[in-house]
Amino acid sequence: MTLHFSFLRFPFFLGLCVWLATQSASTPTSTTGTSDSANVKPIAHFTDVAQKAGLTAPVIFGGENTKKYIIETTGTGVAIFDYDNDGWQDIFVVNGTKLEGLPSDKAPTSHLYHNNHDGTFTDVTEKAGLTHTGWGQGVCVGDYDNDGFEDLYVTYYGKNVLYHNNGNGTFTDVSEKAHVAGSGNMWGTGCAFVDYDRDGKLDLMVANYVDFDSATALSPGERPSCIWKGVPVMCGPRGLPWAKNILYHNLGNGVFEDVTAKAHIDQTKGHYGFSISTFDYDDDGWPDIFVACDSTPSILYHNNHDGTFTDVAVVAGAAFNDDGREQAGMGSTVGDYDGDGKLDLFKTNFSDDTATLYRNNGDGTFDDKTFPAGFGLNTQYLGWGVMFVDVDNDGWPDLLLVNGHVYPEVDSQGLGSNFQEPKILYHNNGNGTFTDISANAGPGITAVSSARGLAVGDLWNEGRMSAVISNMNALPMLLVNDVRNGNHWIAFRTIGTSFSSGSGASKSNRDGIGAKITVKVGTRTLVDEVRSGSSYVSNSDSRVHFGLGAATRIEWVQVRWPSGLVERFENLPVHEIHTLKEGTGTPVHPSPASPKP
Repeated sequence: MTLHFSFLRFPFFLGLCVWLATQSASTPTSTTGTSDSANVKPIAHFTDVAQKAGLTAPVIFGGENTKKYIIETTGTGVAIFDYDNDGWQDIFVVNGTKLEGLPSDKAPTSHLYHNNHDGTFTDVTEKAGLTHTGWGQGVCVGDYDNDGFEDLYVTYYGKNVLYHNNGNGTFTDVSEKAHVAGSGNMWGTGCAFVDYDRDGKLDLMVANYVDFDSATALSPGERPSCIWKGVPVMCGPRGLPWAKNILYHNLGNGVFEDVTAKAHIDQTKGHYGFSISTFDYDDDGWPDIFVACDSTPSILYHNNHDGTFTDVAVVAGAAFNDDGREQAGMGSTVGDYDGDGKLDLFKTNFSDDTATLYRNNGDGTFDDKTFPAGFGLNTQYLGWGVMFVDVDNDGWPDLLLVNGHVYPEVDSQGLGSNFQEPKILYHNNGNGTFTDISANAGPGITAVSSARGLAVGDLWNEGRMSAVISNMNALPMLLVNDVRNGNHWIAFRTIGTSFSSGSGASKSNRDGIGAKITVKVGTRTLVDEVRSGSSYVSNSDSRVHFGLGAATRIEWVQVRWPSGLVERFENLPVHEIHTLKEGTGTPVHPSPASPKP
């Protein structure tokens, strides 16, 4: 996770000048905090209500005051999903352990919190059968068997776990039976369910970090790569063996096949994989896969439509930053930040560096717009989870980032950073630029922690997006936005119909993961996709949420299903979460090509 370079370069100063210009020209008055705006309602005000809401189990992860090995630094993810189909989103927080281990009766487990519909949650972990222990890492959600209930996949340092949702509030570990547990020698991080071959069954992509063995691991300071700013620190990832990413193909009988080699996923080597974001970046109807990598170039697996992928990150402009440098990537998120109808990409990185915004040019390439967009000044933080989320429902996706350093030594040695760090909330100005409104966005944003995973969702079905954050060796956070405004919103849940297909025609996975949703509202067109995974090793509410600003109606919503079917739905009222079922809309012609046999 170490990265060393100078910021004394032309793009920085050019970007700084552009950023300063955008701040004076486009900063909303409600974000300044000056006497002129003291009485103006803030754009957002987030409060942490986790303890009050019942999220009371701490995330245990390695040493608190020192980190001997890299395994103690990466933290865990969180998931927001509706496990019991009651229409309310529940919360799952992955847990870890400690190097010295803990007695079996005190071993930390992950925690499932049931939404009580009244602002509180009940811990139902034991009842649900989710009591696995170990070095938990990431989580993703998807209905892999199309039975109508969301299943869980949790990555570990060691064997991963696939929990089948039994539909009665309980889960069963089917990892070995489904052939997705792995060898037990790998370090799984990010994951995502994705129907890469569009056969109506969700496949599974798993990122792996390093080939780590505590029995042979180096001690802090033992090599030059184990020294940061002159201080001995834990080693890695540089100098440690890398691990390959894994792609599992769903065979449709409860079993997956490892197609890593067949799909050419293994042809990209020498990377330390962290988070996975799936999106159809070239809008050809086939899902592609982005992997944020630590201390190595990012990976962008382009879907070749024939069961194989090609890593095009370098030629597409998504492997490096604008200076042509590899970065220490952690989390990633996808959204159309500039409203041009093309999905863009944002990535968090190590401290002494900026996060990175990649603008989608629509021709299969990306441009680094980090500095022109206003992200050039926050270089002191080490970023992890990140999500595009419209916090004020003005129709422009904002950005929430969570941070925390990996070296506890930064506090005692005065290395220019803090081990516990605040969050950052960037407000989208609607003109291609963002404003940092963190200082006035509430105590939930300014509070410091060693944050890692982040998921966002509409936990109370009222159009206000909340955030769940995993903090190392502390309670998770549940951030609720206290600000209400007059802006409008609409959201969509998708249901594919592969599970009820009797005609032989190609249908979509039941979750509709990979579906592209387009909303026509006034003169604007809003787009997003249904996806699993993303952020940092986390999984957000899969219902697609759009802020509408002052608009009180939409013209129509169009869905391009993974099967290739394009349908339009009309006369949908705002301020509602609509369920869109494949085959019930008005077909739009021409439709993209269906999957190859």
